[in-house]
Amino acid sequence: MRVIQIFVISILLFRLHTSAQEKIAPESIKEKMQWFQDAKLGIFIHWGIYAVKGVDESWSFYNKLIPYNEYMQQLEGFTASKYNPTDWADLIQQSGAKYAVMTTKHHDGVALWNTNADHYNVVRNTPAKKDLLAPLFSELRKRQLKVGTYFSLIDWSRNDYDQFKKDSTRYKLKDQPARWESFRRFFQSQIQEISTLYNPDLFWFDGDWEHNADEWESVKVRNNILTRNPNAIINGRLAGYGDYVTPEQNIPVSKPSYNWWELCMTINNNWGFQYRDTNWKKPNEIITLFADVVGNGGNLLLDIGPKEDGTIPKEQREVLTELGKWNKKHERAVFGTVAGIPKGHFYGPTTLSKDSTSLYLFLQAQTSGPIMIKGLVNKIKDIKVLGSEASLAHKVVGKISWSPVPGLIFIDVPSKQLDPYMTVLELKLDGPVKLYAGHGGFN
Repeated sequence: MRVIQIFVISILLFRLHTSAQEKIAPESIKEKMQWFQDAKLGIFIHWGIYAVKGVDESWSFYNKLIPYNEYMQQLEGFTASKYNPTDWADLIQQSGAKYAVMTTKHHDGVALWNTNADHYNVVRNTPAKKDLLAPLFSELRKRQLKVGTYFSLIDWSRNDYDQFKKDSTRYKLKDQPARWESFRRFFQSQIQEISTLYNPDLFWFDGDWEHNADEWESVKVRNNILTRNPNAIINGRLAGYGDYVTPEQNIPVSKPSYNWWELCMTINNNWGFQYRDTNWKKPNEIITLFADVVGNGGNLLLDIGPKEDGTIPKEQREVLTELGKWNKKHERAVFGTVAGIPKGHFYGPTTLSKDSTSLYLFLQAQTSGPIMIKGLVNKIKDIKVLGSEASLAHKVVGKISWSPVPGLIFIDVPSKQLDPYMTVLELKLDGPVKLYAGHGGFN
């Protein structure tokens, strides 16, 4: 059931979000998107009442795996008793992330702030009895980290929302337009609250697949947000009115054609905390996929799911800590870079400095010995192993004096220079990168 659900949702998201930038001219948002392009890493936080029983966030009752009333009883057990926003922000900063996206409300409708709307929230309806957003956002900003807010357009707990459980509806929009209008006033008011109270740098919407842009009033949502903060970034789940696209869990094999993109990924198999899910990704696996994302010009939004009391599982802490160590050692190759050279020139991820005079090669696993680059026209001024700053020599093979076709470049990497997770080489070039991609003939 879970596998089928993920597959179906992935297909829906692909169909809906591949055109996420079609309504927004890239040139009109290029300036405000610069920090996002440079950031490379964000931390996603899924926290809500679903952590009490450790069930799927909202989907568990939607798919009838648990009765709705039993799901909502988790309100009584959500304490946030050990919630430490300072510790969370320290860990996020330590990971190397430049922004964090916090759930403000999932599809179950339970807000993590004291919303003025007559609806569920953790201040009025749980033992937590406090706004969980403001203290974290304050701590993040103290560390110069950008603040993002996840908000579900869907609210399956609202009686004036048309959908509820799988294969069921409460009403048809065409039959009860006033009821739908009531829901639109509600979700618009909550978005306005978030905008006014927290002034997010990034709005991360979800759930747009159940309705179209007109029904979601996407233009109005976007205009209201940008009136309050013209530099706010909006993700691609606003039915065509977002600034960038967000593939979910599915790692692109080739570089997406969009100007800006972000892969959201879990550390195990689930977004929120689940006792039974022990399929933790290892640090080397996360670092490998992160390098692949960065090499393709994207960002990684890596998810953590705290327990109901606010503690972060040790396995998640370990991944963020190890990722942070690796990022600190290799920051020149990651942050503020652009997508690397096309595949085929080097067998692994690559990035480039913004002026493209520095080429960074990411060596998979424990690759040592000679590595090869094809089609590099530039002369190499220097090669260093990031972290140790050791210099390496290189050899050009197959270059013919009378031919413009470059030879193969071999670099011998000693095993003693290898990073435990992924080694990165920095190649200083004699100018902006130039590549040959021809057939090797005279023309």
